[in-house]
Amino acid sequence: MGIQLMLLASFFVAISNFCMRRSIDSGGSTKGYLMIMLSVISLIAVFLNPIRMADFSWSYSMALFAVIAGIILSFMLISLGKTLESGPPGLTFAALNASTVLPMVAMVLLFGSKFGYFYTMWNAFGSILLVIGLFWAGYSAIRSFHFQKWLIFMTATFFLHILLLLFFQWRALCINFPEERGFFFPFENSEACCQWFMPIMYATAALLQTLFYFKTRVRALNPLELQYGIYGGLTNGVGTFFMILSTEASTSLEHAAIFPVFAITVIIFCNLWGRWFYQEKVNWKANGLCLLGILIGSLDWKMLLVTN
Repeated sequence: MGIQLMLLASFFVAISNFCMRRSIDSGGSTKGYLMIMLSVISLIAVFLNPIRMADFSWSYSMALFAVIAGIILSFMLISLGKTLESGPPGLTFAALNASTVLPMVAMVLLFGSKFGYFYTMWNAFGSILLVIGLFWAGYSAIRSFHFQKWLIFMTATFFLHILLLLFFQWRALCINFPEERGFFFPFENSEACCQWFMPIMYATAALLQTLFYFKTRVRALNPLELQYGIYGGLTNGVGTFFMILSTEASTSLEHAAIFPVFAITVIIFCNLWGRWFYQEKVNWKANGLCLLGILIGSLDWKMLLVTN
């Protein structure tokens, strides 16, 4: 069931991305949309984590870690909104999900095989295909939008997303290797397992968006902006729920592939709504090369080979 649940997760996350674009089209600001969306997700995260797991233990150090992650998430989403305002959604989300390949490289360089991180020639080959596919897709669409402005915000979004993913993997290391201590393992296992991490991260991002919104507000939220923010938060929360279930239900073989599957299907769904609703010119060959690059570049080849 791991793969099927992750496909459902990607479908709902793609709907959440669509709601963000629709909010922009309705005349709303990204700040207003994100304020509502993140507030809804933070409430859902309380039910998905501490209440669902019946674990209300608290950790001040992990709470601080979550606050930092929330700040990164907030600025990443602001940059993503600016990117969507200046360029095509399909290419934007393809580039965003392409960033999922690079955290593995950083973790290999920092920690290596001792902690289960491996980077094979297949992963490198996939990364090369991904870069070629992105350049191809960008070159095909360069004349249809303000490319320079889009590229600036997309670059910021890309690297902030990588940084956020590294935070998640750093926390996972502290959970999976409780006996390790040191600079790169600052949290006890009980602290790293704190179920308040996700709610605090989203609540921090929601609070920042609220401050940004009211500091720069020139008008009240319009009804569609509020509506799409609620829809975006609910669909993102449902997608997160299915993602959590997928990680719990997947076999070792499935676990090696579920996150590449998630990234690929989100790109496909976002390209489909970009094509159907905005008549975006999608270079399917270039996108196909990106998808192949993500699949090859982010698969856990060691797990797959050992399992087989």
